[in-house]
Amino acid sequence: MNTWSTPEWYEGYVGRWSRATAAEFLAWLHVRRGARWLDVGCGTGEVTLAILEHNAPESVDGVDLSEPYIKYAREKTNDTRATFELGDALALPSPDGTYDAAVAGLSMNIMPDQPRAVGEMMRVVRPGGVVGAYVWDFDGKMQMLKHFWDTVEALDPGPEDSEPDPRFAICSPEPFAALFRGAGFDDVEVRAVDTPTIFKNFDDYWSPFLNGEAPAQKHTAALSDERRTLLRERLRTNLPVMGNGSIPLIARAWAVKGRVPR
Repeated sequence: MNTWSTPEWYEGYVGRWSRATAAEFLAWLHVRRGARWLDVGCGTGEVTLAILEHNAPESVDGVDLSEPYIKYAREKTNDTRATFELGDALALPSPDGTYDAAVAGLSMNIMPDQPRAVGEMMRVVRPGGVVGAYVWDFDGKMQMLKHFWDTVEALDPGPEDSEPDPRFAICSPEPFAALFRGAGFDDVEVRAVDTPTIFKNFDDYWSPFLNGEAPAQKHTAALSDERRTLLRERLRTNLPVMGNGSIPLIARAWAVKGRVPR
């Protein structure tokens, strides 16, 4: 599921903003204390850490297809209530009705069969339990990426008939809600979660684009030195830089939740 082979690169890129987003998302789910949680596509473990910090769970099981991420999450989570195991979102290794809540933070958009993944999350949560997910608003107020791609487009407009990746179609409110309604959840709701992302200086913003496997980093790596420098300097000009050099942006996520029918 996870396309990142190096957890540290992911953390420096967008992972560092996930935990603050997760805290607000988890509060919105209104899951009781002492619940059993499943974190699907757990990645570096940020959502699991937020559950442990804010939700007083009985247990949290994290599953991910990436062994380096599982290892990374285990090493930084010093809490006996949390476990991390290799697992596929499309075939979760848990019996029906095991959990009180299942969540997927910043992973639903990269799952190859999103309806199946949502169906699996429903299957392993007890009737009346909660399933939720959140994804970045890539075309809107995930401003770190919006500034990058708007600048790329201004420098080198792509073909008008280029097709977007269909996996990212859910990264807006109505398609995200429709995914959960189509799975048969009750009480489906969607909301925006806005997280301040304050970069301490331009290098703090730019450096994460130089290493990694996300589309933005692949684009940067493929540029010639001259074009990469041009992109960097155009971004430096376009970004809202404060007097102290910091760059205050917003990372918007779209969150969805539903209740498993009783």
